[in-house]
Amino acid sequence: MKFEDLKKRLDKDRPMTTITMRMPEDVIDDLKRIAPLLGFSGYQPLMRAYIGQGLRSDLEKLENNSMNTLIANLKRNGVSDDVIQLALKDL
Repeated sequence: MKFEDLKKRLDKDRPMTTITMRMPEDVIDDLKRIAPLLGFSGYQPLMRAYIGQGLRSDLEKLENNSMNTLIANLKRNGVSDDVIQLALKDL
């Protein structure tokens, strides 16, 4: 994740939107039970944390996959490993 994107995600005043989501009652009960044990004020912040963790994980996988594809293409087109490593270091 890019530094600027990460910085925006850490902003506590980010705009929020309301959604409606159907979930099994027992899952909500479990979330309500575990949230305070994990230091959350309620089950909804815990749900946001779980969704955020999964999203960050998937974004990282996709970004790494794109980066690996780019590196492979550069190598196929004759760009040396040294040049690629220098460029990656600058990131």
